[in-house]
Amino acid sequence: MTTFALITIPASLAASGLVAFGVRRLPTVRLQLAALALYAAAVPLAAVTAAGLVMMKMHEDLGVLYIAAACGATVLVVAFLLGRSVAGRIERLVDTAGELASGDLAARAPQDGPAELAQLGRSLNEMAASLEEVFDARRELVAWASHDLRTPVAAIRAMLEAIEDGVAAADEYLPVLREQTVALGEVIDDLFELARIDAGALSIELEQFSVNDVVTSCVRALSANAQARHVTLRVRVDGDLPAVAGAPEHLRRVLWNLLANALRHTPSDGSVVVFAEPVGDEVHIGVEDSGVGLSAEAERRMFERFWRGDPARSREDANAGLGLAIARGLVEAQGGRIWAENRRDGGGARVAFALRLAGEAA
Repeated sequence: MTTFALITIPASLAASGLVAFGVRRLPTVRLQLAALALYAAAVPLAAVTAAGLVMMKMHEDLGVLYIAAACGATVLVVAFLLGRSVAGRIERLVDTAGELASGDLAARAPQDGPAELAQLGRSLNEMAASLEEVFDARRELVAWASHDLRTPVAAIRAMLEAIEDGVAAADEYLPVLREQTVALGEVIDDLFELARIDAGALSIELEQFSVNDVVTSCVRALSANAQARHVTLRVRVDGDLPAVAGAPEHLRRVLWNLLANALRHTPSDGSVVVFAEPVGDEVHIGVEDSGVGLSAEAERRMFERFWRGDPARSREDANAGLGLAIARGLVEAQGGRIWAENRRDGGGARVAFALRLAGEAA
């Protein structure tokens, strides 16, 4: 009997190793735990069966203890190996989370192993990539904001020093000082507006109104600008346009920004069209121009704050690059969406946004 037990124990331990290896290959933690439970239930049953056979044939009670100990050791070995495998993967995820918390945004978690842990690793890596993008955008925001604030401040300082030194008369620089002060105030106001949008503190009360009045007022305000640039400004609006749900003042600011942007990018003798048309349960409002159009990068990034990758958005415009980012925030705050694309015929760009119809929004 002792010889039989000595053979049974190593065989059980070897079998436990094979079982542990097989269980570890299962794709999910749920399946691994289910297999472990099945194995733990099968081992005592096998032990009882084997013990009964031993008792019937050999009449030795000590053999029963040997076999039971061997089966119990088998379960312990399988549980230990499986737990060690799962714990090791979890520890690597915890280490990655700690590295991210300490500021190492380049850290990435392993994405192998059971489905649940692999999904957790992928989610952790996606979060790390998002955080990296946010911090890169913040650094870019600080850099651009510093430049756009520094430029008018430096100009104001230089003119004030010239006046103090008697190099120039105050009356000579007063109009320019006023212009620089206005430009500085606009950048500060835009930054404040963006901060409110990002913080979700922008409160907008939706009301039912007609788009026609907003389009008319924006076109009237910028018609002189279009004439000065020798650009033809036209309106294409359906007279029976249904009412939309939104904030008229914010909508006016968005459309004014898109229209001013289109006039700035359209060459002389070009044309700009302001349109509004019903499409399904929405009203699409936007601006088309006959400029050079948009590059693929511009279509994707033109609503990012301070982005000037498109040559048409150069620093010669004295434009801070915040207007389109604010326009997107205002449109989305009203439950709408905004996009940019190249015109299908005739060249140029098309920038539009959509608002829900008054009845649909309610």
